[in-house]
Amino acid sequence: MSRGTIQGREDFLNRIAEKIGRPRSEHVERPEWQVQPQWDVFAGENTEQLMERFKAQCDKIHTNVIETDVNGFREAVAETIGAYQADSVIMWDDVRLERAGLDDGFRSQMSALGVETKVWDTSKGEENIRLAERAGVGITYSDITLAESGTVVLLNSPEKGRLVNLLPENYIAVIPRSSLVPRMTQATRRVHERVQNGEEISSQIHFVSGPSNSADIEMSLVVGVHGPVRATYIILGDE
Repeated sequence: MSRGTIQGREDFLNRIAEKIGRPRSEHVERPEWQVQPQWDVFAGENTEQLMERFKAQCDKIHTNVIETDVNGFREAVAETIGAYQADSVIMWDDVRLERAGLDDGFRSQMSALGVETKVWDTSKGEENIRLAERAGVGITYSDITLAESGTVVLLNSPEKGRLVNLLPENYIAVIPRSSLVPRMTQATRRVHERVQNGEEISSQIHFVSGPSNSADIEMSLVVGVHGPVRATYIILGDE
């Protein structure tokens, strides 16, 4: 049996249809709800208003926010790594990060400062996991950003390993202003539109809202149980 093969699907579905007393449906039409309030929330807010809402929410979820442009981007990343006192970094193999300034020159600059900087490399297999475990900082790029919840949406792929934003003690998300949307409603629409346009979307889509926070039944907050202890969002002004 090949990986991903579904066994007995037709028999299973036919049995369900028989039990509920109706024929098998080959296609399900998307319902059109008369009332759709999810589209009205923050609908009238412009980018600046959404950005202020986003920053206010980040303050609530204990996430540092830095605003910069392409000219100050490298310095902002370097200063954040320095503030975390990290001696190692791992980042996505993402052309968007490279174009923004996190290229070979940046890695050489970090090396001169005693900071080992690695890029997720699919050819290295499980060695990537060990690098992410040891890294003091993980860096990714936000595909979609939710103003309401201070959330970055990460469309993972083989080159964009999910462990980059999960295993390091500290996390940096690079956020282009153009990625900002009001809330989950608009994010799911963007993903749906990309699928409809024939784009292959990863089955792993991560929604990350600041550092890891867990609370037990007594509401005792513990940070860093299942992810980074500290997070910084660097908002990059669009060119």
